[in-house]
Amino acid sequence: MNELFEPVKVGALELPSRLVMAPMTRSRAADAGKAGELAAEYYAQRAEAGLIITEGTQPSVLGQGYVFTPGLHHDDQVAAWRRVTDAVHAKGGRIVAQLMHTGRVGHPYLYPDGALPLGPSPVASGQKLFTPDRGMLEHPVPREMTLDDIALTIKEFAAAARNAIAAGFDGVELHGANGYLIQQFIADGSNHRTDAYGGSIENRNRFAVEVAREVSDAIGADRVGFRVSPGTSLNGVEESDPVAQYEALLRELNPLGLAYLHVMELGDRALTRRLREFWDGTLLLNPHPTPESFPAKPEYGVEALREGVADAVVFGELWLANPDLPARIKAGGPYNEPDRATYYGGDHRGYTDYPTLD
Repeated sequence: MNELFEPVKVGALELPSRLVMAPMTRSRAADAGKAGELAAEYYAQRAEAGLIITEGTQPSVLGQGYVFTPGLHHDDQVAAWRRVTDAVHAKGGRIVAQLMHTGRVGHPYLYPDGALPLGPSPVASGQKLFTPDRGMLEHPVPREMTLDDIALTIKEFAAAARNAIAAGFDGVELHGANGYLIQQFIADGSNHRTDAYGGSIENRNRFAVEVAREVSDAIGADRVGFRVSPGTSLNGVEESDPVAQYEALLRELNPLGLAYLHVMELGDRALTRRLREFWDGTLLLNPHPTPESFPAKPEYGVEALREGVADAVVFGELWLANPDLPARIKAGGPYNEPDRATYYGGDHRGYTDYPTLD
C-alpha cells in the first residue's frame, strides 16, 4: 500500500499522499444553500486526505438539483464555506470545491420563482426529485437554453470559481459527469441542438470546453480540475460513442493546462487506459476496474497506481465512514461500514460520528 502514501503534484498543489476524498452529496445545507454548521467538523475530520473534493455545490440558483445542497453564488454562502476551509487548513489539509450545475436534473420546487430547470434541449431526465414535504416529484421537461442562457451560465461558473477562492478553497473541480449539465451537453441522448452547441462531437463538447476555459481564466488553470464519467447512465444520460466523444474532449482540454482530470470509472478499465493515453496531465481515478468492483477498495487504488492509469486515487464511501482512512489502510483495517440511511440529510449521525481507530 506504500504507493498510496507517496507525494504527488496536482496543478498548483503539492499533495502529501495520493489518497483523495471524492465529492459526496450529503444534503445538510438546510439554510439558504449555506454549508451546514457541522460541515467544518466533517471535512476537518478528513483533512489527512491528500486532497478533499467537496460535495457538489451549485454555481447559481438554477444550478441546484437537490434539496439542502450548498451554493457558491451568494456572499453568505461564501462566508459559510470559509468556516470549512479554515478548519481544513488548520489541520494541514487541502480542499477544492466541486462546482455542480445539475441542469435538467432540477425542479421548480427548488427555485424561488418556480422556474423550469435548464437543459441543452427540451428532453426530460426521466428521474425524480426527493422533497421532504411532497414526496417524489418527476423532473419536468427543461427549458432549452438560448445562446444568452449559455453565455450567462458560463459566466456563473466563473463567478462561482472566484467565490470559491474568496472562500479559501485551493481550487475547484468542474462536474462534467453523472448526467449533470455539462454532460447533458456532451451526450447525444440529451443534446438535440442544431446550432454551434449540438450535432457533431466537437459541437457537443463546446460548452464543456468553454466553461473550463472561462473558469481557468478566472482563477488559473492549475487550480481547476474536471470530472468525467464516460458511458454512465446516471440521471438518464445516454452517450452512443463515449470513446470518440471523450478522446475529442480531452484533445480540446489538454491545451488549457488544467490541474487534473478526474475519471469516475464504471467497470471499464480498457476505456480508462484510452483516456490515460489521450490525457497529457495528472489523472485522478475513482477506481472500479470491473463491473463487480463496487464499492471501491484500497487495493483497487494500488492496482491503478501500479498499472500507471492514475496519478492519484479517489475514494467515496471509504472516506465517508472512515475519517481516519490513512491510518486504517496502514493498519490493514478494520473499516467502518457506512450507514446508507444517513447518507442524505439529517444531523451528526452518520456524518461526524464515525469512530476512529483510537
